[in-house]
Amino acid sequence: MKTELRALTSIRGIAAWFVVLFHIRLSIAGLPAPAAAVLAKGYLAVDFFFLLSGFVIWMSWSERLRAGGPAAVPEFLKRRIARIWPLHLFMLGFGALLALALAATGREAPHFPFAELPLHVALLQNWGFTSALAWNDPAWSISCELGAYLLFPLLVLAIDWRRVPAPAILAAIVALLVLLHSVFALRGATALGQEIPRLGLIRCVLEFACGTAIGALWLRWREQWRRPALACAAMALVLLGSWLARLLPETLAVPAAFAALLLALALTAGKPGNPLEGRALHYLGDISYATYLGHFLLWFAFKLVLVSDAHAVGAPLIALYLVLVLASSAALYHWVERPAQRRVNGLSYRRSRQAQPAGSGSPHG
Repeated sequence: MKTELRALTSIRGIAAWFVVLFHIRLSIAGLPAPAAAVLAKGYLAVDFFFLLSGFVIWMSWSERLRAGGPAAVPEFLKRRIARIWPLHLFMLGFGALLALALAATGREAPHFPFAELPLHVALLQNWGFTSALAWNDPAWSISCELGAYLLFPLLVLAIDWRRVPAPAILAAIVALLVLLHSVFALRGATALGQEIPRLGLIRCVLEFACGTAIGALWLRWREQWRRPALACAAMALVLLGSWLARLLPETLAVPAAFAALLLALALTAGKPGNPLEGRALHYLGDISYATYLGHFLLWFAFKLVLVSDAHAVGAPLIALYLVLVLASSAALYHWVERPAQRRVNGLSYRRSRQAQPAGSGSPHG
């Protein structure tokens, strides 16, 4: 069963734009200090992505993997690869063209190390093999998502959240979040954006696992949703307030707040008057992967061509860049991401239809 929660798609689009603004904030001329401080935390949107990804994939695939067993795993992995890899490869190609153009004009291109390119092609660049972000920086999280996808069938076969009492699910979420904080604390990291090449993978896997458990809570509470939604929203506010007041560390408070927020948003999705249900915001969510994966290299090229001082870009050029991000996101979504996804999903295995597990031909996922 696939049940799209439109509000969650919309919030994914908003989060993607926070990442865009995070990457350009240091170049915006005259940006007020409070706005700069807010945008400097734009990297935290990735933590919400990881939680949301676990939620959505658990909702879409847990029953199918449990019913189909190991035989259903190849179809799951094929569809996940179809979702993330083609657009990633396209953007890597664009990055390679940028690197070659820089080399042809005698300029250095330290951000494009060709020796590491095979790792990026295989989406293994953030599995501890490199020490710094390179090529298309946002793709580090896609590399980590691949790791979560590979572990997800094991999680499904190991535990059925639907059979676990709600208090035990809540305890598991708390344990995963405390473990995440502990890993960062052991490395001396006080912010979730630190040491991405070393900590990004475990950050993703633990938050992804939390997202799967949140999906089980949503199934349990969606009929009587008001009190849980209010409680989750209040908890998110308290946790964020505690973090801002420096009473709790970012590495504990923010993932916990986002987990509570995700459940509150899921419980209120589809309800009358929800501002996140609108068509425009939903479309931003549809094209959010293209926004997320395409904006960084576009900004790199934009500065090369149009910007003379990368630390003081005026409002007209910033506005032009943001319009280009929106237009390119739509183009990438309709002309690259979706066609390639359909093509990969259309690939079949060499076995008869009778041998396929029930539901393996479902068009969604």
